[in-house]
Amino acid sequence: MYRQASAGLFKGMNARVTLIAIIMVGAALVYGAFFTEHLAELLERVRGLVNPFLEWYYVLLVAFLLLFMIWLGVGRFKNVRLGGDNEQPEFTFFSWISMLFAAGTGVGILFWAVAQPIMQFQENPFVADGMSPEAARLAMRLTYFHWGLNGWAIFSFVALVLAYFAYRRNLPLTVRSGLEPILGKRTHGMLGDLVDLLAVFGTVFGIATTLGLGVQQMNAGLDAVFGLSSSVTLQLVITAVIMSVATLSVVSGVKRGVRLLSEANFWLSIAVVVFMLLFGPTQYLIALTIESAGDYLQNLLGMTFHTNATIADDWQSEWTVFFWGWWLAWSPFVGMFIARVSRGRTFREFVMGVLLVPTVITIIWIGLFGGTALYHELFGAGGIIQAVDDDVATALFATVAAMDLGIVGVGVSAVLVVLIATYLITSANAGTLVINTILAGGDPEPPTGHRIIWGVVLGLLTAVLLLAGGLETLQSAVIMAALPFSVVVILMVVGLLKALHGERFAARTGARTEAPREPWVDLDDAGIQATPVSPDERHLHH
Repeated sequence: MYRQASAGLFKGMNARVTLIAIIMVGAALVYGAFFTEHLAELLERVRGLVNPFLEWYYVLLVAFLLLFMIWLGVGRFKNVRLGGDNEQPEFTFFSWISMLFAAGTGVGILFWAVAQPIMQFQENPFVADGMSPEAARLAMRLTYFHWGLNGWAIFSFVALVLAYFAYRRNLPLTVRSGLEPILGKRTHGMLGDLVDLLAVFGTVFGIATTLGLGVQQMNAGLDAVFGLSSSVTLQLVITAVIMSVATLSVVSGVKRGVRLLSEANFWLSIAVVVFMLLFGPTQYLIALTIESAGDYLQNLLGMTFHTNATIADDWQSEWTVFFWGWWLAWSPFVGMFIARVSRGRTFREFVMGVLLVPTVITIIWIGLFGGTALYHELFGAGGIIQAVDDDVATALFATVAAMDLGIVGVGVSAVLVVLIATYLITSANAGTLVINTILAGGDPEPPTGHRIIWGVVLGLLTAVLLLAGGLETLQSAVIMAALPFSVVVILMVVGLLKALHGERFAARTGARTEAPREPWVDLDDAGIQATPVSPDERHLHH
């Protein structure tokens, strides 16, 4: 482990990194609590300054990571194992997938699966007429784009690097290990500490932002089920309850608390998806999901490199820049968590699992929920657009209400509230574990006391961002947190490539048996023996 203290208040932790992280986050908490409005204004001002740069920088970085991950999964290093050559995976495939999906996009996808298609349906720069059938198809394509392969390329890259250096190179499970081929012994010094601090900074604000979105949505669900109107006070109470349960869960460890909770909400998600398919406009949902998924794949390359260069609006900064920033800010957290549960997988298994399986699940989820909302706007009584315009967090529950299922609809809304809660708890406890793993110098079982402390810190920071107000503040916070860590990601690419030079890989099959020639040239004219000649025959010729 990197510089673990053997005694004192920071026993088991990297004292210097932990102290600086506490001061850094503590300052943000105090500033946000006493200068709430100024914090929101400052974040918006800084975001406005860097947006023109991020509109192409984030695009280029994410495009490269997607192509790089595909190469790692199918190229010459595809059989490299995240562990010993003969090591078997630690978790079953189902447990592995459920954990990485729940920690990865569970909360976010619940919030945006309806809200984003409805918002893009009203207006996007790629279609002339909003709220038309063509606008609906484009809305689904754009939502898939922001939640599909590109985002998971970010998560999977960081996770693969961390798992490779931890389980293949036997280095501590922390972000600085990915830069060991570049930094060498300086990995143990101030430069290594700085890398881990940037990872903690992005992780803390990334988690707090997503928890803020989830808490707002859970408040909307409680309003739909129990009539508890939306208020900041109720949201603060929900935050306190969620973080208390999450902290208790993370204390029990990955194999028990986190794994069981992840599997539970994965099964609950499947039940909700099946319900939406059976009780929604089934034929339309299947047709729309298939059509829009094909549309997404067909236009993936163009969307990946889209920089809004010839369109004078804020769409790119409000959507693509925000989502790529969100994925980058979450990447140290989700990447380390995925690495923690991926020991024993080959590069090929890892890339296929982390890149493709969650993307397929996401397409199905958005297709059913977003498709149901679009159906009711195009062919039904509507009302979802108005609900989203009034409060984005109500989108999911407005869709259930539009299905007009009576008491069954109330029951479904109650299940969705539980599902949001379990995803919030899963994300919070996984995030708490990851923050402490980084601060403990890569120890996968950090001290229990510090897990509790950082659970409280995450809850307080979420509360401050909620008080600062609104979706814009949350979006600005996560974009700013992601920018410094994006530099670390670039360095991790270089570090991994240097490390892979020492890996064995399968030799190319076949060997050249004759000199190169054009296919139409006669063998004798080319001076090539057409048939093998024995040594005796060769002697007679001479």
